[in-house]
Amino acid sequence: MVRKRSASSADKSSNQVIMADFGSNEEVAVIGNTDLISAESENNIINTMVERGTPLLNKMEINVAEAEKRTGKNTVNMQETYTVYLIETRPAENVPEGGTQTIPDTLWRRYSEFELLKTYLMVTYPYIIIPPLPEKRAEFVWHKLSSDNLDPDFVERRRVGLENFLLRVASHSVLSNDKIFFHFLTEEKGWRDAVLETGFQDKVDPRLKSLSAMLRVKNPDKRFTALKHYSDDLNTVISQLLRVRARVADRLYGVYKVHGNYGRVFSEWSAIEKEMGDGLQSAGHHMDTYAASIDDILEEEEHYADQLKEYLFYTDAVRSVCKKHELIQYELEMAAQDLAHKKQQKEELVTGTVRVFSLKGMTSKLFGQESQEQRESRLAALDQSIREGEEMVKEKNTECQDFVRTAWEDIERFKEQKDRDLREALTSYAIMQISMCKKGIQVWSNAKECFNKM
Repeated sequence: MVRKRSASSADKSSNQVIMADFGSNEEVAVIGNTDLISAESENNIINTMVERGTPLLNKMEINVAEAEKRTGKNTVNMQETYTVYLIETRPAENVPEGGTQTIPDTLWRRYSEFELLKTYLMVTYPYIIIPPLPEKRAEFVWHKLSSDNLDPDFVERRRVGLENFLLRVASHSVLSNDKIFFHFLTEEKGWRDAVLETGFQDKVDPRLKSLSAMLRVKNPDKRFTALKHYSDDLNTVISQLLRVRARVADRLYGVYKVHGNYGRVFSEWSAIEKEMGDGLQSAGHHMDTYAASIDDILEEEEHYADQLKEYLFYTDAVRSVCKKHELIQYELEMAAQDLAHKKQQKEELVTGTVRVFSLKGMTSKLFGQESQEQRESRLAALDQSIREGEEMVKEKNTECQDFVRTAWEDIERFKEQKDRDLREALTSYAIMQISMCKKGIQVWSNAKECFNKM
């Protein structure tokens, strides 16, 4: 069921001043103060929990309508079985009562194409927390749940997750305007070539470079560091919660199913009784109903587990933004350090004093000083190099400022979304558990009435 609710107003927060000291009193890179206000949303969908205010969702309805198993040859000419998903889009319009909706435009996509889209969005918009895809293979499963990625129940849950992913992207004020995303929804042929032609793969940061930045950055932003630690902790907590839930599901399944033995015993007992037979037979039917109800209950539980898994995978997206900031900060620090080194070289050349040991200084002592013409040539080259270095520091500083501003705006939006979604999911899960307990009480109350009438 799709229901709407109003989101609470977001709290305002402001950035603190971030300073990078690069070992020189002359060059300090400063990130200026900016007031960052998280976006407010008016209409949200609880199950997909998306904002409907974006231009794309105002003019287009998006659904992943069905999944289909297919068999074909892969890139190495080997036979494989895979699943494709039908994406339906139609103009968003108010259909009068008794009227018919416009026939939707449809196309099929493989899961790997959704992965390509997500990778493109992560590289193109590194300051945005990109919505995660549903799991490729089932995790945190209990023993009666199949981990086969072609299992019909798993494919259906993934279909729901893929639709949620598309709606998350379409509800984002920036991502929804991306042309490649729009083509993903509307053009079945040629889309892969179009996304590869953007050259996004050339912009992917090498893992070694990102690791180096994480280890060597001197002045990390404390807010991003705290956010990364929070993301790690949230990942741990949700993982533990899902493991506990899987263990409880295992135990609960066994407890419910063993009640079927009550039904069998009462039925057998009723066969040897005359006055009590009808009551025992009716009580047995109630026990059978109770035992069979666990299948639907645990199927509904999977829906809430998938909502938790979405935020388990969201933690990777949060860490990705933090790592990108570390890399940009590291590049800024390296540029400033290089500029400070060049200025020191110029000072030594002008004054004729060498502050630290250098090969050039030893060469001068051994073979004599440079000529005036050589010194002037070196000074001119250093001046040009210093001007280029100052421009580079200015450029990197601006890039860092812009990244912090835009990333923190999206982080504030995400925090509000996360709090709202998890509150809704956990509350709904608690309501489901209460309902399950009430049904159990009702079954035993019915059995009690049957016993009283014997």
